[in-house]
Amino acid sequence: MNLSNLPTEMPNLKSKDLDTKDTIEILKIINEEDAVVTLAIREVLEEINEVVQICLDALKSGGRVFYVGAGTSGRVAFIDAVELVPTYSLASGIFIPIIAGGSNALAQSVEGVEDDEEGAMKDLSVYNPQNNDVVIGIAASGRTPYVAGALRYARKCGCKTALICNVKNPSLAPLADVVVSAETGPEVVAGSTRMKAGSAQKMILNMISTTVMVKMGKVFDNLMVDVMVLNEKLKERARNIVAQITKVKKEVASEYLVKSNYNVKLAILMIMSGKSLQECQMIMQKYPNLREALRSVGEDAFQGS
Repeated sequence: MNLSNLPTEMPNLKSKDLDTKDTIEILKIINEEDAVVTLAIREVLEEINEVVQICLDALKSGGRVFYVGAGTSGRVAFIDAVELVPTYSLASGIFIPIIAGGSNALAQSVEGVEDDEEGAMKDLSVYNPQNNDVVIGIAASGRTPYVAGALRYARKCGCKTALICNVKNPSLAPLADVVVSAETGPEVVAGSTRMKAGSAQKMILNMISTTVMVKMGKVFDNLMVDVMVLNEKLKERARNIVAQITKVKKEVASEYLVKSNYNVKLAILMIMSGKSLQECQMIMQKYPNLREALRSVGEDAFQGS
């Protein structure tokens, strides 16, 4: 399919004569078009679920998840992957973002690199991908050569592959085990896929990574019990989480957080089980999932949680 025939490149009739409109009119048009994004994603929930499952399988077998994209797609990938480390105390090197042009492309546009299929193979090969890894390509057009190179190389390495795009029947579909086509349609400014397409990509990656973290036991109820406590704001958040789950006063929560070196899960387990730090550390080694750890020490500790 020629670039001019892609829905993401076509002029949007709803934003015709955009440059002649008042500011509030422009804002309303953008807002109305942004509402399309969530509806487009709703149509591909089953495919997103498939991506979550292959990511979970990868992580449970010691594998990794790679995000690969160029331009906006690559930058969106970095935002999602990098923030998983402090939010969930995820070890670095588990979710790995790769952007065409390298780190320079995060702060400025690096032209031409999205067409470098061989460059993507080289960039991915640095990580020595294995057959228990997953490579997720992100491309609004579904045809970006850089993403093609990464998916093609991933296939040779035996990796599971997925494609997140914003068009129906993308040309890269044969290189992906799962295709997530969130059809967001023409942009308010024709071809500016940093808008609806980029928003959809960010939302989909949020959904994938968050659901994976939940299923990996890094969330209890709807609280981030694996949060990395790095500043005063996060200390307060940790106190609130411990107090909310255990029903103790914040002063008590603070006391146990200090004892556990601000490990939220350990603090909660110590309070609810009455066991020592060392005992709780051993339990958590066997049961990294807090809910399972609480069950292991008996229903009395788990009551109300």
